[in-house]
Amino acid sequence: MEIFADIDTWIALLTLTFLEIVLGIDNIVFISIATNKLPKEQQRKGTNIGLLLAMVFRILLLLGVSYLIAMKDPFLSIHNSWLSTDITGQSIILILGGIFLLYKSTSEIHNKVEGSVKENTPKKMASTLSKVIIQIVLIDIVFSFDSVLTAVGMTNGTEGALIIMITAVIVSMIIMMLFANPVGQFVNTHPTVQMLALSFLILIGFMLITEGAHLANTIIFNNNIGTVPKGYLYFAIAFSLGVEALNMKIRKKRD
Repeated sequence: MEIFADIDTWIALLTLTFLEIVLGIDNIVFISIATNKLPKEQQRKGTNIGLLLAMVFRILLLLGVSYLIAMKDPFLSIHNSWLSTDITGQSIILILGGIFLLYKSTSEIHNKVEGSVKENTPKKMASTLSKVIIQIVLIDIVFSFDSVLTAVGMTNGTEGALIIMITAVIVSMIIMMLFANPVGQFVNTHPTVQMLALSFLILIGFMLITEGAHLANTIIFNNNIGTVPKGYLYFAIAFSLGVEALNMKIRKKRD
């Protein structure tokens, strides 16, 4: 553990922990929306299980990082007059994860707008813990995959990189567990915030699809598919939350 005597190690650890928390916010939002379908006494349990699974998946992926990096080799190539792509393991996971996120978010929005799922009805409470956990596991795999790739890129060439990454994951998950339930309660008790969160998940779904297409070197009608800079996405989310905070303040003043 002599690597922790180096100031550069601590800087890398703090930076990576902060990054893991930022990337994990998307995960918390999805988990809070999924666990909201559980009876109230099971919601905290579902949230904690979801975050624990996210931590386990991240650590397992870090331990198998060499295999993870090897998944960038294409296993299927398509080249014709309008489409060119080299599909890899990394790209297919991100694309499928983005499609799942789009499906889940749009179906939740449809249910809330159309009123097909009524609040406080037996149907709402019919969701079981195991069913919710399966949904959380699927999205945990996608978010963990994206998070680990980012962490590997940041610590590439750093001494003791694996120890630093695992420590950052554990610390960030402990912090998120402390705040996940209050954040989840806030999102679920404010319908407009919940709708905003679901809209963010749609944006993130599109981002994952474009990132997966970019990893596959996809060209459609002679146009390269590029990645969406995460900074733009998080700025849009922060700006929208700022506007919503002002709206909430105005509504509270009126009431």
